[in-house]
Amino acid sequence: MIKSKKTGQLIVISAPSGAGKGTIIKELLKNKPKERWLSVSATSRKIRPLEKEGIDYYYISKEEFEKRIKEDYFLEYNYYSDNYYGTPKGYIKEKLNEGIDVILEVEINGASNIKKIIPEALFIFIMPPSLQEMIKRIKKRGTETNEKIIKRFHTAYKEINEVTKYNYVVVNDNLEEAVDKVEAIIKAEKCRVDRIEEVYLDTKEEELHELLMSEEFNNTPLGEKIQ
Repeated sequence: MIKSKKTGQLIVISAPSGAGKGTIIKELLKNKPKERWLSVSATSRKIRPLEKEGIDYYYISKEEFEKRIKEDYFLEYNYYSDNYYGTPKGYIKEKLNEGIDVILEVEINGASNIKKIIPEALFIFIMPPSLQEMIKRIKKRGTETNEKIIKRFHTAYKEINEVTKYNYVVVNDNLEEAVDKVEAIIKAEKCRVDRIEEVYLDTKEEELHELLMSEEFNNTPLGEKIQ
């Protein structure tokens, strides 16, 4: 009786460094690989161990990044922790029109910019269980100096105060539970009234009225009527 929109959902996921948003996104993609697509961001920061070009990020120089900004290449971009991060426009609209959900992994400022352009998108904030645990996760990477870790800590402290600008917040204390919560959020969003394209009835009102008034209906036991 309800016909929902066939367009995909734009899902914006943000988190402070060390909250584990990247791991959560990998699980979301693994759960429904044909129904979801990750828009890979570009960054001017150096590639980290175990990261892969075109999978984690597109790694380009600051000069190249600034050139692409002038060419209107990005949906949004942000300067964060001494590096540029941006979302290429690419195939986002095309994927959404195909009914595929598009996931954007962006920084807090980037999410704010997207919200101005596409307010109907779904915005999810991933929270670390504690700032102590967040610092521990960053140190475990072995890619940051103490000076950069301190800088990330101060940035994260400010970012957490931006959580009210999002639709939902999920604490990533246990990965499996966090993924389940995000899946539940996405599923619930599919049922929003503003995603309904049309409400239709299988039977015409006149036919139902005739059935209700018929002698056969009135002589049928209640239990059989509602089966």
